[in-house]
Amino acid sequence: MNTRTLERSTVLAAIPGQVWAAIGDFGGLARWHPHLPPSTIEDDADPEVPGAVRAFAIDGKVVARERLLDRDPEAHWYRYTLLDPLVLPVGDYVATLAVHPHADGAEVRWSAVYQGPDEVVPQVESLFGDSTYGTGLDALRARFA
Repeated sequence: MNTRTLERSTVLAAIPGQVWAAIGDFGGLARWHPHLPPSTIEDDADPEVPGAVRAFAIDGKVVARERLLDRDPEAHWYRYTLLDPLVLPVGDYVATLAVHPHADGAEVRWSAVYQGPDEVVPQVESLFGDSTYGTGLDALRARFA
């Protein structure tokens, strides 16, 4: 398996703090992302404290789990890792959702580093890059237009 990277970004005509207020809650991804089911934070953990796990369920069945690794609300970013069940054969998937100042307002960058064979890259690009990251960033562009 090789180390891979994935990144999508967009620039919004908004103040970084305003964008972070909308997307910075680790437990609130479904509040701004139109295609993700609501998540629950396991074991009543604090979603702002590293170690918290969010679980996404459809019809009562958990389809994805993610653990918060680090969070810096002042710098407007958090990092998380995928846990079982994994939809694709990838390993060590660590993603970062960040808001950075930009000359035109704020840049939102959603990126990941993971381990995977060559044949899984197009699936990761499609499922995570386009369907998850891209759709979420499109929703933010509409929200902050």
